[in-house]
Amino acid sequence: MLNKYIDLSSNSFYYLLVALAALFAAYFILLFLIRRLGKNPKYVLPIEAVKKVSAPIGLILFSIFLRLDSLRTLLNLSDYAYYFRKASTLLFIFAFTWLILTAIKIAKHHIIGKYDLEASDNFKARKVTTQFNILERIVIFIIIILAIGFALMSFESIREVGVSVFASAGVAGIIIGFSAQKLIGTILAGIQIAIAQPIKIDDVVIVEGEWGRIEKIMLTYVVVKIWDKRRLIVPTTYFIEKPFQNWTKSSADILGTVFLYTDYKVPFDALREELTNILNNTDLWDGEVNVLQVTDSKANYVETRALMSAKDSPTAWDLRVHVREKLIVFLQENYPESLARSRVSFESSLALNQPKNESESIVE
Repeated sequence: MLNKYIDLSSNSFYYLLVALAALFAAYFILLFLIRRLGKNPKYVLPIEAVKKVSAPIGLILFSIFLRLDSLRTLLNLSDYAYYFRKASTLLFIFAFTWLILTAIKIAKHHIIGKYDLEASDNFKARKVTTQFNILERIVIFIIIILAIGFALMSFESIREVGVSVFASAGVAGIIIGFSAQKLIGTILAGIQIAIAQPIKIDDVVIVEGEWGRIEKIMLTYVVVKIWDKRRLIVPTTYFIEKPFQNWTKSSADILGTVFLYTDYKVPFDALREELTNILNNTDLWDGEVNVLQVTDSKANYVETRALMSAKDSPTAWDLRVHVREKLIVFLQENYPESLARSRVSFESSLALNQPKNESESIVE
């Protein structure tokens, strides 16, 4: 019954069998090589990648199989050669694009997996993660656009229409270019962030007066996670065009400050000693900076600054509020006269003729 549709005695049948055997052999040889490479830790390709790349590789080989003349001759479909070739071309473009995107994702997960974002000193991990996340989206976008372009240009009728449209649409192209100026600028800003890295994933920043961490860096916008769990959505151009604070640009450690406004009677040596005791009795302090200085003096008070260090900005915040509370309690309990106060001078109306130095009294 099969002979009615396929001539098993023709040379095309044997050519097809040889080609099919060669394609199967190539398929299994490629998978074998991928498995061997995946077992070697020196290579980027992990062993789990075999399942992910096997499907697109199989489709690529199948697209080559569709293009064989012997297949059409054997099936008596030689008149449909155009459709076979177009189907083969489109399938090849789709499968090859799928293979490239899969390889990009495999490489990204393998490289990023070597770094721990949860570590206390995660500067390198944040830098690598930021670069790969942004560049991955850019490359995927470009590859998909190119794949769609190649697929459309494979049709001669579409190619001719496209050339005529582009040739007669100069004014429209200028208008569209001006309209897409902001979009293009935003995309270029995303590329610049990936290369120059003014911000990275998990950086601590001050944006629009809000303290938060960089949660996501997309191609056109950045998500900042505010300390109270709100999300601030900022375009990527903001971090290129406007000034902002980045507390973890080069390292996570940071200095914290506590300002006290006290009376002139405050004992500075006792205050320094108490600051040292407070820092030694907390795990929030990293043991590096411990300074107390008189930074200003006014008519009614003295400004004193306590400077301390912590491993990162959230810890520095907790350390600051802890030190501020303990120093205030220390002054309240031991030196209440050191608290800032106002002095008012009263002059008795019944003693206006008396010497001024005898009639003036100080009330605190």
